[in-house]
Amino acid sequence: MVAGSTLRIAWRNLWRNRRRTSLAVAAIGLSVALVLAYYALLRAYADWILETLTGPMLGHVQVHAPEWRKDRAMDRTIRDVSSLLDGLRRDPDVASASPRIYAPALAALAEEGFAVVIMGVDWEAESHPIRLLSGVDVPRSPGRVLMGRALAEMMGVREGDEIALVGQGADGSLANDLVQVQGLIQTPVDFVNRQGILLEIGEAQTLFAMPDEAHEVVVHARDPEGVKLLASRLAALPNLAGTEVLDWQALAPEMVSLIEIIEVAGVFALVLIFIAASAGVANTMLMATFERTHELGMLLALGAAPSRIVRMILAESIALGFTGAALGGTLGILFVAVTHETGLDFAALTGGGPTQLSFAGLSWSMRFYPSLAPSDVGRTILAVLLTSLIASIWPALRAARLEPARALRE
Repeated sequence: MVAGSTLRIAWRNLWRNRRRTSLAVAAIGLSVALVLAYYALLRAYADWILETLTGPMLGHVQVHAPEWRKDRAMDRTIRDVSSLLDGLRRDPDVASASPRIYAPALAALAEEGFAVVIMGVDWEAESHPIRLLSGVDVPRSPGRVLMGRALAEMMGVREGDEIALVGQGADGSLANDLVQVQGLIQTPVDFVNRQGILLEIGEAQTLFAMPDEAHEVVVHARDPEGVKLLASRLAALPNLAGTEVLDWQALAPEMVSLIEIIEVAGVFALVLIFIAASAGVANTMLMATFERTHELGMLLALGAAPSRIVRMILAESIALGFTGAALGGTLGILFVAVTHETGLDFAALTGGGPTQLSFAGLSWSMRFYPSLAPSDVGRTILAVLLTSLIASIWPALRAARLEPARALRE
């Protein structure tokens, strides 16, 4: 009962000076909204990096023959790959698993030869959303290949042209064929665009004398957050014994550092909240206690315990912080709700710059899709409440230490 009356009195006192309280609530709310928008953009940026990095090329987990990543020798292959793929695809945590072959070769339209990399890929698996061939609308035809657009321009190749391929099989034999270029493609992976010729995995296995073999198996997880655990569990499977199983963090440690920097930036956003909330709450509560010195002295003279005065001021501060946080949280969530589906086009926002950014051998879209996790909102509101509580300690202690007789004369 006492707690309820304290809260009612605190809420009523808070709005005795509506202008000052409204300004404090607006300042806290705006700070929270901006911080949540900042969080949403940071999360969008981190998701953008992870999706672009793992989707088309790296995957979340990769399987190789030992030492293959060091020298990429043609004969370092994964054997019985179809059986291995069946086992991986049955795992409930695996969204997809696809094999790849990488073979250096020469390609020629006429007399001049060009160094290329022939990639044997699973056409269907690589055509899924956010994969290597995502958005490539070219029907599959046996004996035909796809070529990176930049490579085709350098070689003077057009769709429908026939080119000669010459390379070396995994057994040391000569691998050569005449193939027709079915389509020119632009992928998010620069080296595929500049050097890549894509062949169906079965045809690549035949061309390079690799029956039921591959150089790499790319695994995409259903939960990207649990890739370390997934990689460890897959490495322990009997049919993966003797292979190298690595998660994307081990494959691209520099990107892990970049994402960690983004997380550190989130800490600075919390500091922003502490500064804005503490300034708003401390100023409001100090002014309120100075204005109500006579009233507080009367309450103490009538027998109110100093602890009751402290609780009342703390309740006012928490109510002020929570009201501002609720307003800011609502605005931040609305911002994400409006922009999450359509995204924010940073190329347009910065004056119509390039729509693609090339970095780390990948092409990155300049459109971000802001998002928030419940923990982002909860952490922000908790930070405001804690700051409000801390900022009100000084005004509360000052009010509790008032001498009733002296306060009544002020």
